[in-house]
Amino acid sequence: MTDPIAGATRATAPPPTPEDASTGQLIGQLTEQISRLVRDEARLAQAEVTQKAKRLGVGAGLFGGAGLFAFFGLAVLIATAVLALALVLPAWLAALIVAVVLFAVAGALALVGKKDVDKGTPPVPTEAIASTKADIQTVKESARR
Repeated sequence: MTDPIAGATRATAPPPTPEDASTGQLIGQLTEQISRLVRDEARLAQAEVTQKAKRLGVGAGLFGGAGLFAFFGLAVLIATAVLALALVLPAWLAALIVAVVLFAVAGALALVGKKDVDKGTPPVPTEAIASTKADIQTVKESARR
């Protein structure tokens, strides 16, 4: 009679219980469990980031759609202003007046934006650099004493 187990591969023995395990075996189990825990946490973090990125993308798309509809609403409001002025003035003059007002608003916004850009340039943390230079100078003076 043939032995049915003879062709089978040798299975690894189950890990010993903590009471029976040696220090080396316990450390080996600990390293294995820690690495498994780290891998599982990394997978969980990746899944969470993926889910949040999808939500962020959908939210950004919805904000873009809202901005587009707000733009169209503003365009209709401007057309309404032209039509309202056309009731008392010729249509071409009403459109011209509204266009001049729009260009004046655009010019004012551009000037305010230019001031903000000028305040923000150069894009270098000048205060932090000055503070670091002062710190270095203080350290140098302390080292000389």
